[in-house]
Amino acid sequence: MLGLEDQIARILPTALAGCVEQTVGQTAAVAGLPAPIGAVVEIDRPGDKPVLAQVIGFRDALTVVYPLSDLQGVRRGQRVRLARSVSWLAVGPGLLGRVIDSAGEPLDGQPAPLLEQRTLIDRAPPLSTQRPRIDTAFSTGIRAIDALLTCGQGQRMGIFSGSGVGKSVLLGMLARHTAAPVVVVALVGERGREVNDFLERDLGPHGRAKSVVVVATSDEPAVNRVRAAFSATAIAEYFRDQGHDVLLLMDSLTRFAQAQREIGLAAGEPPAMRGYPPSVFALLPKLVERVGRSASGSITAFYSVLVEADDPNEPIGDAVRGLLDGHTWLSRKLAARGHYPAIDVLASLSRLMQDIAHDDQLVAAGAVRESLSMYREHEDLIALGAHRPGLNVQLDRAIAAHEVISRFLRQAIDEPSSLTKARQQLIGLIQAIGDQRVVSKRKAA
Repeated sequence: MLGLEDQIARILPTALAGCVEQTVGQTAAVAGLPAPIGAVVEIDRPGDKPVLAQVIGFRDALTVVYPLSDLQGVRRGQRVRLARSVSWLAVGPGLLGRVIDSAGEPLDGQPAPLLEQRTLIDRAPPLSTQRPRIDTAFSTGIRAIDALLTCGQGQRMGIFSGSGVGKSVLLGMLARHTAAPVVVVALVGERGREVNDFLERDLGPHGRAKSVVVVATSDEPAVNRVRAAFSATAIAEYFRDQGHDVLLLMDSLTRFAQAQREIGLAAGEPPAMRGYPPSVFALLPKLVERVGRSASGSITAFYSVLVEADDPNEPIGDAVRGLLDGHTWLSRKLAARGHYPAIDVLASLSRLMQDIAHDDQLVAAGAVRESLSMYREHEDLIALGAHRPGLNVQLDRAIAAHEVISRFLRQAIDEPSSLTKARQQLIGLIQAIGDQRVVSKRKAA
């Protein structure tokens, strides 16, 4: 949080005004308005309220602005005034249980909350040398993640999948079952119909009571969708600075990147990779690097990534995987079998699990992965009935254990779990299927 003096220092001391020179696509070019990038301006409209727009760049002697609503009714020569030079967001405990837009305005039909503090939307990430190490496990409430993909407080994880594989349902389970006292949810570029579905079906009354939901639907301007991601991160930072361990859920990071692509191309950037301009790949780390531990609290984040055609190597998915501390892959094949959450354990990874999980859990998780891998490698032979028992003892054990492991990895939407419970069930599972490594490890301990 910045003090009053710092806030005043960031505000331009003089009023600026210009006029609309031309429009190109969704943008307007303004003459005589030297406002900084990120500033918000008002464009007058005869007989209607002004249009808010954000400065996104400069072209020759003109200032390029991207409207936050429809430009209908704007004429050439219309007056443009600087509204604010810095993007602020009002924050406070009153946000809990509320649904707001990217500017902090309520969307749930209730009165605006009383918020006495403000924070910058585009704060800089903390210095790398000032970040405490992540050494404490985080309870997500998802059994498969807590047992086999253990996350730490302050870790950044990605949820990768194609469309319709259960990302929103998994995010709702995370919000309801997590041990975190505060949850911040960013719905970026979602279909309007899905917002209430998520609030009422996936999040539920219990999850919503401890959550702040920031919404920018797919029909809103790209500037609003980008701002929603930064606003949700700023809110999570506020609660972290108050000493809380916060869970940040963003659906989806891909639509955030697509919105920035629209802005970058409108500002005149050349497309670099599959139509994405360089600003997209520069903005992604600025967003995700703000998440993590601090001296007062932590932000643990799960970002959903919608991969095109189920291709894990498409540009955004590939870039994000290198920025995060692990990834959870949702399998369409598992979802088609009714296996939910459809987490493909073998294709998923938590980079911090080795540092924060107990030794017996690591041994048990390794045994489960080995068993799943063995079964998958010979799955075609098993389906054809070509496997003969007794020829491969490890494969025999993997076949015998497969259904038990699958039941362990499944979890009903309303079935709560915890880190401790998942660890105990994992070790009990391996003992039940007779893996001698785990039994010997526990006896030695």
